[in-house]
Amino acid sequence: MSLHIIHLMANNSSVPYFNWFAEEARLHPEVRLTFVALHSERPKMLDDMQARGSRCIWIPFDDKRRKLSVLKAIPALRRLFKKERPDAVHVHLFDDALPGLIAAKLAGVKVRVITKQDTTFHWYYAPKGVKFDRLNNRLATHLVAVSEECKKFILEKEHADPAKLHLIHHGIPPEQSGAQTEERKQNLRERFAAKDRFVIGTVARLIEWKGYRLIIDAAEQLVKEHPQLLFLFAGEGGQKEELERLVKEKKLEQHVRFTGWIERADIPSFYGIMDTYLHAAAFEPFGFVIAEAMLNGAPVVSTATGAAADAIVTGENGYLVSERSAAALAEGIRFMLQADRKTIGEKGRQAALQKYAFRNMWNGYINLYREALK
Repeated sequence: MSLHIIHLMANNSSVPYFNWFAEEARLHPEVRLTFVALHSERPKMLDDMQARGSRCIWIPFDDKRRKLSVLKAIPALRRLFKKERPDAVHVHLFDDALPGLIAAKLAGVKVRVITKQDTTFHWYYAPKGVKFDRLNNRLATHLVAVSEECKKFILEKEHADPAKLHLIHHGIPPEQSGAQTEERKQNLRERFAAKDRFVIGTVARLIEWKGYRLIIDAAEQLVKEHPQLLFLFAGEGGQKEELERLVKEKKLEQHVRFTGWIERADIPSFYGIMDTYLHAAAFEPFGFVIAEAMLNGAPVVSTATGAAADAIVTGENGYLVSERSAAALAEGIRFMLQADRKTIGEKGRQAALQKYAFRNMWNGYINLYREALK
């Protein structure tokens, strides 16, 4: 059965798994993908996917004028869908889901899929938006949860129709875990003065719900016992100045470094220099960085959320903290300081290869589309 799927994504200039979809589609001539970016300017990622043989379209979208942009995007998308007549429209984030699903329904597209990868945001941070999450759930014919925790939330808080709901984990090509090099690792150690230090890394936006304040509080406890610890915070975000002040107040400047975003080519090697990857988010629908860290063999200490909760068995292939607190995070690091981290990291890598391989994600979606079109 031939398939034509239109994928939408808003406000993102880089979506690695779109590239992976485009690359995989080259091996499957019966699957045709079109990617639509709703963005303030034409993102470079469209060139990447176009080079892989997929059609790419840019529709201007200004998230600072969201209401107007949504209203403008609906007729533009409806015209596109009426012209292209895709087998399915697949949306991924709230800003592309609302106009995309409305337009697809108006255009008569029978299969309308939403991957719920930003679920909980409105519930915790913008409650007025919850009604629109529920509207999207009604407009979609199929809802995809990316973790068990995400699935439970969609059912219990968004009151979604269980018959629509499917669990498909995000996936990462296994070769991404083989992209570490000794040269890059050495450069990163020198860049962050990490030689002879016990490196604890976190890759996430510098925002409240990622839990950086808890990590800093845990660091304050731990460095008194283990002065060789070095925390690397890879990310940017609105909380950066607050976190930098907190680090200075606690006199942790020699133990906490803000790295900014790490270049994509360096990310595997960045995980490779970590003795532990630490994640303290309140809720992750999935958490790509958790799966990435595991695939790269970094022992993971995490709150029991998203990809961590679905793959980690405490003490065997990682460590899930007992509660979301500085004390619990510190206890997880203490465990890793004494543990056989190489064995834990390898077992974590094997668990991630089994659960979070990109081929599983690809097959999950292709099977969903085909079943829906029968």
